[in-house]
Amino acid sequence: MGPHPAVAAIRLAVRRVLHDVLTECSESGSSGTERSRPTATGADRAIAPPPADRRPLVLVACSGGADSMALASALAFEARKLSVRAGAVTVDHGLQPGSDLRAAEVVSRLAAMRLDPVESVAVTVGRDGGPEAAARDARYAALDAAAERHGAAAVLLGHTRDDQAETVLLGLARGSGTRSLSGMAPVSGATGRYRRPFLQLDRQTARKACLVQAIPVWDDPHNADPAYTRSRLRHEGLPALEKALGKGVVEALARTAQLSRDDADALDAWAADVESAVRDDTGQLECAKLYALPPAVRRRVLRRAAVVAGAPAGSLFARHIEEVDRLITGWRGQGAINLPGRVEAQRQGGRLVIRQG
Repeated sequence: MGPHPAVAAIRLAVRRVLHDVLTECSESGSSGTERSRPTATGADRAIAPPPADRRPLVLVACSGGADSMALASALAFEARKLSVRAGAVTVDHGLQPGSDLRAAEVVSRLAAMRLDPVESVAVTVGRDGGPEAAARDARYAALDAAAERHGAAAVLLGHTRDDQAETVLLGLARGSGTRSLSGMAPVSGATGRYRRPFLQLDRQTARKACLVQAIPVWDDPHNADPAYTRSRLRHEGLPALEKALGKGVVEALARTAQLSRDDADALDAWAADVESAVRDDTGQLECAKLYALPPAVRRRVLRRAAVVAGAPAGSLFARHIEEVDRLITGWRGQGAINLPGRVEAQRQGGRLVIRQG
């Protein structure tokens, strides 16, 4: 008799990702371990595996919730059947009393799954961008550092189809365009480090997999706190949409994310291809050539130019690019446009100059 359908589903999702990681490591001739660094000693630090073990290391980011515990269990099971080492990292955000004790408990449960290395990392959450964004930034910084310490080939994240639907709705509310509507990518990060095996699985499947395997889970009270936008969307917004539109809203939103991602990728590639063609011999952007481009492509060219000039990508919003775009499409002699990162865009003699002030 095979495993419960929920358990089979999470294992299959992880198996596919591990096969991808193994293929990529094989093609590059690297296990990822050459980037390994010794891990600091201490109660909340695990010892990095010896360099002699050339099998790729895959880490799972685990909060102790149902999604990430299900992911950790599937990684532990599948890694034993493949030439992969499996470890885990839990991030203690320090936002609740006793968070350090909870993190230690998660480490104990992960170690019991025979994951190795396993570590807890405490972070300080700032205030930039609001509490949710600040916590996310601190978490990813900690995961990046852990991956570098251990020379991990990949870090698995437990985002589900439900999370994807929420992300699409949040992007829609911000009016941020096609890229925002594309939600979370199955593979992301500058080096393709982050993998999301569960984007095609719903949250209930992950929870059921934990239940039938008798895996204890922790429900973060922040996930039910109406003070947080995503929490309100999860407990009020999506249920209201399903009540008004019927079941299937989550699946439809996840499908929209994939279609939007395909479109955004194609437009980004188009913008990259034409960027050199809209510059003059000195490298300046020519307004007439920009004007001839489709708006979706032109705005991508403008965004790329602003980022290259020093504008932080995370602080560059659609409204900024729209203002710069008006220098091309609605030129009335207006002055320079100020952008994040002390970057300014100005039209000069038929050229668009974007530079740091």
